[in-house]
Amino acid sequence: MGNILDKFSLEGKVAWITGASYGLGLAYAKAYAEAGAKIVFNDIKQELVDRGLEEYKKLGIEVYGAVCDVTNEEQVQKFVSDVKEKVGSIDILVNNAGIIKRIPMHEMSAADWNAVINVDLTGPFLCAKAVIPDMMEKKSGKIINACSMMSEFGRETVSAYAAAKGGLKMLTRNICSEYGQYNIQCNAIGPGYIATPQTAPLRAKQADGSMAPFDRFIRSKTPAQRWGRTEDLMGLAVFLASPASDFINGQVVYIDGGISAYIGQDPNNLDASKFQDEIEEQPDIKVND
Repeated sequence: MGNILDKFSLEGKVAWITGASYGLGLAYAKAYAEAGAKIVFNDIKQELVDRGLEEYKKLGIEVYGAVCDVTNEEQVQKFVSDVKEKVGSIDILVNNAGIIKRIPMHEMSAADWNAVINVDLTGPFLCAKAVIPDMMEKKSGKIINACSMMSEFGRETVSAYAAAKGGLKMLTRNICSEYGQYNIQCNAIGPGYIATPQTAPLRAKQADGSMAPFDRFIRSKTPAQRWGRTEDLMGLAVFLASPASDFINGQVVYIDGGISAYIGQDPNNLDASKFQDEIEEQPDIKVND
């Protein structure tokens, strides 16, 4: 049987994380590299790819990065072909690239709607489509999709995002259904509310020293009564990419401190004093909220 920790090793695997020039994708890549994987990433612009290459260099991670628009099938197929030639066939795909446009639905243009759907839903379809044939041949593969709280819940101004993330949940299940017979596992991670510089204004104390209303709201909705941290996501990311999860398929796992299981409490009942200076600022990451 061997050491149980060997089941979590990614030694020798090639992991493609889309949109991983910075943010959460970069954090996933760092975790995968520590677990032994070879890292490849793409982004939509050369300046973003260059930014990523510099960040990986600082971290001491050998990486292959190139420009690729995940909504362009020709570019996606070429990227996968180039990776196969230069690094090896892809064993792990993390569909991390995503965008959000916060616009009331009655004011949203079809162009804005399509932009979100194309990146957040069509992109994962095209990337998965490109890597699945080699995974079928090897009878082994891991696909991890970036779902969201909006895969389950509605929220004001995010109609396209919620529609895309709900669709991505079902695409996750369908890839499982079609390709599980080839020992391909497709699962998804659904982050909750993560403490980052992007969300810092939502958590900033008010002028009178009181909690920010949204901070109070999120804590009252979360049994853990705190915001998530980047490291809270890393263990699951490695697990779902590793042999330890070989019989887990078609699942969306929410890392949300319990918010999706809890109706919440009256925000006014929170004891704000115990939350002072609790959260250290996390790296600037893309968050699915």
